[in-house]
Amino acid sequence: MDRNEATEHIVITGLTYKANLASLARQAHVREDSPMWSEFCDLVAQAEEIASPKGVYRTAYIKQHDDDGVIIDGEKLTSRVLAVNLERVHRVFMLVATCGTELDAWAHALDDVLYEFWSESIKMAALNVATRAVFAHIDESYAVGKTSQMNPGSLQDWPLREQRPFFRLMGDVEGDIGVVLSDSCLMSPNKSVSGLRFATEGSFESCLLCPREGCPGRRATYDPELYAKRYQKQD
Repeated sequence: MDRNEATEHIVITGLTYKANLASLARQAHVREDSPMWSEFCDLVAQAEEIASPKGVYRTAYIKQHDDDGVIIDGEKLTSRVLAVNLERVHRVFMLVATCGTELDAWAHALDDVLYEFWSESIKMAALNVATRAVFAHIDESYAVGKTSQMNPGSLQDWPLREQRPFFRLMGDVEGDIGVVLSDSCLMSPNKSVSGLRFATEGSFESCLLCPREGCPGRRATYDPELYAKRYQKQD
């Protein structure tokens, strides 16, 4: 772990991944009585040896609020929902976490379609290790209390193209943890996440504003009236 107090820029490495085999098997749709069980366990063991999840975050201060976004260090993050959620907030934590380039390269080298499918669940579990480590470091270092999070690309209101100013604010993410942003604003490794975490008195989940059905990552029930009640601009 490298911590630079002057810039409040924290890189978290040295993490390991130890699978929760029962949980991972459910995600990968493998049963213990399956003839494929031993192959699945062997693949998980390989991943545990290779995996090196990582994360980076920086503390940032909002210089200006307006109706459709916030300005941090000269970069505007454009989102009406973000603007409303941060209207009383001045400090935010910007983060990127990843399953790691090592595990991603291992998965890309697999030549079996079923193994490739299993590897996606493994990479997601490793990403969760990195994300939890970043959250824990923020909590331990800054004692921010109750927080909420927003992620570029998670809502139509804060689309994927907003990754560009977000990554400019994050600095050399590729050098820090190996995550690269493509021209289409997708991250590589694909099991990576970017987000902005902030203190809040209430609670917010982007899922509340997302109508997508059947989402395996849903954390809150869609509220079709919430945007009009809380976020829509008043004439």
